[in-house]
Amino acid sequence: QVQLVESGGGFVQSGGSLRLSCAASGSIVRINAMGWYRQAPGKQRELVANITRGGRTNYAESVQGRFSISRDNAKNTAYLEMNRLNPEDTAVYYCKANILYTRWDDYWGRGTQVTVSS
Repeated sequence: QVQLVESGGGFVQSGGSLRLSCAASGSIVRINAMGWYRQAPGKQRELVANITRGGRTNYAESVQGRFSISRDNAKNTAYLEMNRLNPEDTAVYYCKANILYTRWDDYWGRGTQVTVSS
């Protein structure tokens, strides 16, 4: 069985920073791409950033230059460094990973809340 657990969310003032972590555990053979998504109230879930196993990254235009995604393959963990946060970044942040367990599948974490006050 595979599990993704996010941590690091919280409440921060506009202009502040947070660092999210996503740890994958279980009988994992290999992890391919990992990514962060977010969903604000009343809106669809959207991609924030993703990263390949080799470290190639991709960002949503709205977070380009403010957020940074990274990963530690040895720890099966991805990170999202978020700087210069603004109220529009308020959302539940979810981790997604493409994992080889008995077969390749996409797995999701349960999410972590990020709230940015103005």
